Amino acid sequence: MMVKRVAIIGAGPSGLSSLKACLDEGLEPTCFESSDDIGGLWKFKEVSEPNRASIYRSLTINISKELMCYSDFPIPSDYPNYMHHSKILKYFRMYAEHFKLLQHIRFQTSVKRVQQRPDYTRTGQWEVVTETRQGEEERDVFDAVICCSGHYTYPNLPFNDFPGIETFEGKYFHSWDYKGPDNMSGKRVVVIGIGNSGSDIAVESSKFAEQVYMSTRGGAWVIRQVSDNGIPVDMKYNTRFVHILFQLLPINFFNWFGENKLNAMYDHTMYALKPKHRLFSKIPVINDDLPLKILSGAVIIKPNVKEIQGSTVVFEDGSIAEKVDTIVFATGYNYDFPFLPSNAMYKSGHRVALYKHVFPPNLEHSTLAVVGFIHALGAIMPQAEMQARWAVLVFKGLKNLPSNQAMIKAVEQDTKDIEKHYIVSKLTPLQVDFVSYMDDIAGEIGARPSLLWLFFTDYPLFKKVLWGPVTAYQYRLMGPGKWSGARHAIFTQFDRMYQPLKTRKVTEQKPSITSRLMKMSIQVLLGGAVVFYFHTRNPETIPALLSKLPKKAL
Repeated sequence: MMVKRVAIIGAGPSGLSSLKACLDEGLEPTCFESSDDIGGLWKFKEVSEPNRASIYRSLTINISKELMCYSDFPIPSDYPNYMHHSKILKYFRMYAEHFKLLQHIRFQTSVKRVQQRPDYTRTGQWEVVTETRQGEEERDVFDAVICCSGHYTYPNLPFNDFPGIETFEGKYFHSWDYKGPDNMSGKRVVVIGIGNSGSDIAVESSKFAEQVYMSTRGGAWVIRQVSDNGIPVDMKYNTRFVHILFQLLPINFFNWFGENKLNAMYDHTMYALKPKHRLFSKIPVINDDLPLKILSGAVIIKPNVKEIQGSTVVFEDGSIAEKVDTIVFATGYNYDFPFLPSNAMYKSGHRVALYKHVFPPNLEHSTLAVVGFIHALGAIMPQAEMQARWAVLVFKGLKNLPSNQAMIKAVEQDTKDIEKHYIVSKLTPLQVDFVSYMDDIAGEIGARPSLLWLFFTDYPLFKKVLWGPVTAYQYRLMGPGKWSGARHAIFTQFDRMYQPLKTRKVTEQKPSITSRLMKMSIQVLLGGAVVFYFHTRNPETIPALLSKLPKKAL
């Protein structure tokens, strides 16, 4: 069975990286995009369109640019660290133009059905049925399919969970329909839900509204985007060294340490934010402004809504909000793949049963992959890119999957692990650890960076990989898809972080020689400890590695 033609559903960030992965391996991709442009979620439109993701006018990503960019195409140095959606779309356009992806996209073409060909058992091929904007139906045959349709398309509208909503005298809608605070001036607003979107909407509308109430069923841990010394929080803490500590020490220690650090900034109990779950059991809310809005009284945190009586909202603790004009349901999204065959997509717990969150484990051939259906405290772009790189190598037969039975067993175990370590529900069906997952899929590809190898062959790079943020460039240092610019991109990632902040010349005070020597000594000692740790896990690794080194490296 030879795979050549690949259908890709969706031209968002996952679809674009899938296109490039196919082209890198000499395949012939065709991407079907129902809208008139690339970008998916990040393509802002003033009016929300059915069955498409939707964002609000002021949306700024809460992942820093170095952690969200693709592995072989750094975001321009002068772009801000946390980018407005318009900048993100420009970056995607630059990426698509640089790698000549646009010519492989069929815009305003919706995928209606993906079905197995009559000779699927022999060929593994799929028939993809599409519909153009003019209503013309077309059919085509592909050797493989990658689904990149995302999971912010179908708003969850739990109106039946709120008795009396039919009596509400004002306006209510889902956050999917929110575009800006234009109609909030002087209004009394209730935002139901304390996720990232709900928090953004509460903060923004509070600048114009008379009063904003934020109703939450379970509370949330709230972290800042700006960390110590003004460094983006993910560039400071999303490092391999921190990841290794998580492997060595009990998770309750990190829950205790992290919660105490957050409470030192603003006590979550005092601010009525404290949730029942521990810090690392659920992705936190990332919002620098919400605590200030609570402190100033512009946003009042309330428990879950019990009922609605005309313009009065009654909360579960008996308190009320009177003369409410607007209710915003920031109640998350359902997910669905209505165009995929039902025999391919079955449930494991709340989530879709996918081997390593990519491959349906019950098909005869590994020619269908889902890319970008992932949830972690980290950007979707590098994760989707990693998934796409792996999927394409599997399509080509360069990487093999386990047997169906082994994959089904792995999916069941993975579901148990997710439910054990994280708070999951039908709206948040899965969560993974960003570094662990990236390393796992990179291991399948053969692109996972080897700390041992770097320690003995390129110690300056070893320090950057161990102590610096786990940027996607690390997965282009070796193996299939190796990029010659990866090392330079890693060494200059903090330069690109600093660049947009250099808007006024200020004299920098360099650290003393003593402090630099002390820092270097600590790094060498801890770096050696990391190497020793890996050696104790596999004592044969270092001798085998040393035997392969050129003499000049020794």
